[in-house]
Amino acid sequence: MEKVRVMIADKQNFFRSGLRYALSQEYELELLDCDPDQHPIEAVENQSSNVLILDIDYPSLNGLRLSKRITRRFPNTVVIVLSPNPNEEELIEVVRSGAAAYLSKNTDVEELVESIKRVSGGEYPIDDILADTPDATEQVLREFRDVGLLGRVVHSLANPLTFRETQVLDCIAKGKSNKQIGMALQISEQTVKSHVSTILRKLNATHRAHAVALAMRGGWIGNEANFLRGFRTKVRTQVSQRKSA
Repeated sequence: MEKVRVMIADKQNFFRSGLRYALSQEYELELLDCDPDQHPIEAVENQSSNVLILDIDYPSLNGLRLSKRITRRFPNTVVIVLSPNPNEEELIEVVRSGAAAYLSKNTDVEELVESIKRVSGGEYPIDDILADTPDATEQVLREFRDVGLLGRVVHSLANPLTFRETQVLDCIAKGKSNKQIGMALQISEQTVKSHVSTILRKLNATHRAHAVALAMRGGWIGNEANFLRGFRTKVRTQVSQRKSA
């Protein structure tokens, strides 16, 4: 079984060392370090990390800006953002950055390991947090309704995506993980990740949800109203399941 290459980027040597020690008990993980004095983008590229655990206050480049650059430049690297004080306002910014997960620095090792496994498998645990924070969810929905808030405005242009890229984006809109998309389209997860990276670049999108919104607004995939209804239903179901658990 191929190990998941996990890079830890945090400004505090003590925290990095402690986290590395805690995760060293997990045999399926290969741990990589990123010193704050080292350029993080070069470190990710040189060491081909699968998962980047990133301090939101990373010193040399704001953590969220770095997350956005990593997710757009390296389709095979997913980002887990750690914050000393997670909150709804910050959550929205983390969603915009394209990170797959958002955790407190006080989270236990078991939860962090579970998040690493999930994101490396193409899941987005950050969606679970949105399900538990109605105000943040409504903010995301408002941004779907007004894509201009996130940047590029879609005009009546020809679809810039290939047929396969459109298929991938349609699957993302239906809530499928990279693994599920690969199975549905009979392509590898790595190919899915490459398509996602190309889609973000072509649409000038900041994250997957942004790309979906832009494509729907352009009429290239699905129906925006139906997607919004489906998104709300998914969130309500997840909240209900957690309350009954």
